[in-house]
Amino acid sequence: MSTLNRLLATGAVDLHSSESDWRSAIRHAGQLLESAGKITPEYTEAMIESVEEKGPYIVIAPGFAFAHARPSAAVKETSFSWVRLDPPVAFNHKSNDPVDLLVAFAATDTSSHLEAMKELAKLLASKRDSLSAANSEEELREIFDSQTAKPKGQDKTPSAKKPDRAASARKTASDSVPSKGKILTVCGNGLGTSLFLKNTLDQVLDEWGWSPYLNVEATDTISAKGRAKEADFLLTSGEIAATLGDVGVPVHVIQDFTSMPEIDKALRELYDI
Repeated sequence: MSTLNRLLATGAVDLHSSESDWRSAIRHAGQLLESAGKITPEYTEAMIESVEEKGPYIVIAPGFAFAHARPSAAVKETSFSWVRLDPPVAFNHKSNDPVDLLVAFAATDTSSHLEAMKELAKLLASKRDSLSAANSEEELREIFDSQTAKPKGQDKTPSAKKPDRAASARKTASDSVPSKGKILTVCGNGLGTSLFLKNTLDQVLDEWGWSPYLNVEATDTISAKGRAKEADFLLTSGEIAATLGDVGVPVHVIQDFTSMPEIDKALRELYDI
């Protein structure tokens, strides 16, 4: 059984939800977890407040939102709910609206959900159409278990030729500086959307063969402001980038946190490849 199937709360799936706005959509997804005994109403409200404070940074891919809040006593068990919005709902995101798939995720700590995040990031990149077409909880769970198969095409970099690290070093610009060996992915809480971005970035670095040379860390906005100069650059959403301001290193906005081609392009620009 996949980690996703283990953490999907039984009965916390609605594939035909009709909600008037993003608040009611998140509240509905949270109430599914409440009914399953996984969270209290306080956590549902915390998910809504997070978007009210930071903007629609949870809309991390076209049509997909990942609602979450920090671990707290309001979370009884690490779990998530799954909601398909019909019709899709606007979350006021500049490029990824409207949202038709919404996940509400609750974690008791900062590590118990890491494997689930990896699985979900890969699924969204490789089987988005299948996820949108699932007609029952059972069918959705079958898709979750099938994610161990290697994605076709979606997990490849857009260029047939991977960057040669030694060649890149020989062609550095005159104003270049040595790499610090670290990249930070940033979100509001450091536990949800930044992990999606980290997972996709890790896949690109694996394809390049650069993983041994670069450490990728997922962090929150407060930590990122204090640690930014440890990194070569920060990758994040437009909403979080606006709250970070000038941190002394480049802050690059990623629109689709599940897109390897978009992140590949960003790395080539940032490292002047």
